[in-house]
Amino acid sequence: MLDRTAPAIFVLLWSTGWIVAKYAAAHADPVTFLAVRHALAAAAFFVICLAVNAKWPKTRSQIGHALLSGVFLHGLYLAGVWYAIGQGVPAGLSGIIAGLQPLLTALMAPFFLAERLRPLQKLGLLLGFAGILIAVSPQLMGILDQGLQGLALPVLINLIAMASVTYGTLYQKRYLQEGDLMSIATLQFLGALIVTIPIALALENLRFDWTQQAILSMAWSVIGISMGAVALLLYLIRRGQVSRAASLIYLMPPVVAIEAAILFGEPLTLPMIIGTIIVVSGVYLVNRKTDPQAAG
Repeated sequence: MLDRTAPAIFVLLWSTGWIVAKYAAAHADPVTFLAVRHALAAAAFFVICLAVNAKWPKTRSQIGHALLSGVFLHGLYLAGVWYAIGQGVPAGLSGIIAGLQPLLTALMAPFFLAERLRPLQKLGLLLGFAGILIAVSPQLMGILDQGLQGLALPVLINLIAMASVTYGTLYQKRYLQEGDLMSIATLQFLGALIVTIPIALALENLRFDWTQQAILSMAWSVIGISMGAVALLLYLIRRGQVSRAASLIYLMPPVVAIEAAILFGEPLTLPMIIGTIIVVSGVYLVNRKTDPQAAG
């Protein structure tokens, strides 16, 4: 049952991260918000580990793998994306950069994990990226008209963040296929905290105004995203091809657009609707189950 529902639940939970970011932007510095979020998530997972008597990694190597995967999968990735958007990188361009992750994951998986995709899965990845291009085309045209003056560094940081989460996903699949997911998640958020705190101290004023909106945004970020969505992501990476898990990222821009239309009244454009249909088709091809003998 979980194998069937986990992808859809993951997409719904993970997509709310962009909605939370919009709510929280007026109340906290972005990387400061993330540092608090990582700390609370680590504490919450630790309490769960105590409650269920979770098994902890026994060797320094296993602990190191869990911490390092958190650095790339959560710490550098989220800090880079949130900082870049805070510096003015348009959401449409950030969405295109995020869309590069499944393609890069598929390219790197044969070298890191000896995973190889079927022709239809490769077609699905290309369709997914084409769908995102179509979905955000109005935003991209506006970006091209206005130019990107002064945004070279934030765009570069956004690209580095995308490369970080790609490597973190591959690293997770290669080195953390065994062990308790709850204890691994605890260590991963500690790893994320190790890099996020210095970035916040160096670049921000540590602003967090403790208003009701800020607290509710933080609560959902910890419970819904850092605990719910991340736990599902780790589960999906462990259970299947890493490229399949990464392909779900394609669904984020369309789902966020639908959520923004409901919550903020933002219009759904025809390119967004057409692009969403193409994205869903591409993700279906990547994740479609086939006869193992036929696939081999």
